[in-house]
Amino acid sequence: MKKRNIAIALGGAGALAVAVTIARRAKSVEWDDVASLVPHSDKSHFVNVDGARVHYQEFGVASDPTLLLVHGYTASVYVWKTVAPLLAERGFHVIAVDLLGFGYSEKPVSFDYTIASQARMVSRFMERIGIAKATLIGNSYGGAVAATIALDEPARVEKLVLVDAVINDEATRHPLLRLAKLRGVGEVLTPLLARSPQFFRMRMRATLAKSNHHLITLERLAAVRRPLSAADGHRSVLATSRAWDAQRIERDAHLISQPTLILWGDSDQVIKIHNGYKLHQEIEGSRFVIFKDCGHVPQEEKSEPFVQLVSTFLGAP
Repeated sequence: MKKRNIAIALGGAGALAVAVTIARRAKSVEWDDVASLVPHSDKSHFVNVDGARVHYQEFGVASDPTLLLVHGYTASVYVWKTVAPLLAERGFHVIAVDLLGFGYSEKPVSFDYTIASQARMVSRFMERIGIAKATLIGNSYGGAVAATIALDEPARVEKLVLVDAVINDEATRHPLLRLAKLRGVGEVLTPLLARSPQFFRMRMRATLAKSNHHLITLERLAAVRRPLSAADGHRSVLATSRAWDAQRIERDAHLISQPTLILWGDSDQVIKIHNGYKLHQEIEGSRFVIFKDCGHVPQEEKSEPFVQLVSTFLGAP
């Protein structure tokens, strides 16, 4: 009976701690409070797209060929912080955008957080800032968004670069994503994990190849956690995982007609390399390059070779 009482007391204390954590979290992250901590914040801009505030960073000269960079799930423009200015130096007009619900874009409750809706938002974003056509570069979940635009609005896509791209629902088999889909469980689990540096460090160790673990710095941990630290970020992460439906990319990849470059890390444990081979097989005329000793984010792990390959593929001016 004594042990049972202790267990009940510990359980109650744990539940109370969770409740306090959830109750005390901020509603959102205010840009003015964090701008000085965001890399290239001097390149940051905001624009209203269909009633939602969208954050993006812009590099280079507007008259140069435009590259639009789209990040992955739980990520932000931060993943392009090294390659964006390097690509601009190669003669490109580079725009990195935060998807709705991520980074410093708005995280509206009314948005449905599907890949198709994110693709429509990016297309409307291009229209809003006056970009008729661009080369789309999408990493991970952002690859699914970029591929969807290429399929649905081909006139907007000059060329396509898919980087360790999501093309199906394999990623949702991860135990944490399965738990997140459970109503109530996800609402409790997400804010607890989002405030844990240990969890983010563990996740980064699984995302990057072992040889690139030196990139897991305190600065990187803080930059990734910061935009996901408030209630609206927790909600958008959950909503995205529950609305995940990427099977269409694998099914319709053969319909992609734009010149396509496929880049993959040989050690990617997030989106396994067989997906890259599948894309290469399905997209006629595509080029497939594999980075050795590289994980899920070649643009961070192999920045200079990444820029060289992309520039060569696009015919750097």
